[in-house]
Amino acid sequence: MCYHRPVIQLLLATHNRGKLAEFSSLLRDLPIQVVGAGDLGLLVPVEESGATYGENAQLKAEALLHASGLPTLGDDSGLEVDALNGAPGLHSARYAGHGASDRDRWQLLLARLAGVPWQKRTARFRCVLALAVPGGATHTVEGTCEGFIALEPRGEKGFGYDPVFFLPGQQCTMAQLTSEAKNQISHRANAVRALRRILESYVAAGGLMSARQAPVPKAEGWDA
Repeated sequence: MCYHRPVIQLLLATHNRGKLAEFSSLLRDLPIQVVGAGDLGLLVPVEESGATYGENAQLKAEALLHASGLPTLGDDSGLEVDALNGAPGLHSARYAGHGASDRDRWQLLLARLAGVPWQKRTARFRCVLALAVPGGATHTVEGTCEGFIALEPRGEKGFGYDPVFFLPGQQCTMAQLTSEAKNQISHRANAVRALRRILESYVAAGGLMSARQAPVPKAEGWDA
């Protein structure tokens, strides 16, 4: 689809540069510039108190929409391991405690799966996106990616649990994929496919344009 409208800013409710790069790549063919909260100097406290990914994504999106006036995309994602009854799930980002690194988290995961046979190491990444639009509704979409937890880390690309998430169809971990290949199959890519239909309808109708000129006040206190 061809677009001839000015570029629209879409705020991604995160300070995670890996997520920002991934979403920017996934939406690069739309007239949308994805910016992160840090790019705008926004520090907004958002307590992820929801009982589901969707509730947390919506909390983030609506809080940053209120602070910025920009259409905002909230993302809540997690890794669900069947042998651990769905853990780390909603707590994936804090699995090894606050301040822990990605390596700390996946090392703890591997330790807790020690001795679990391959066929029982099934897992999935799940992503829920919430799009909050000025003066409009909040839309939510979901995407998943199925795989296994590897016996050891492999690959240097990606972030989070990518080095230990094995994709049977590709015979490699998520961290061994190029960004282009990852953007074809990841949980975020699958969620963005559903989101694109919503974004395209807004772009075609000019429905996000009023937010482009909105003031961007600075708030303090958010370190997510």
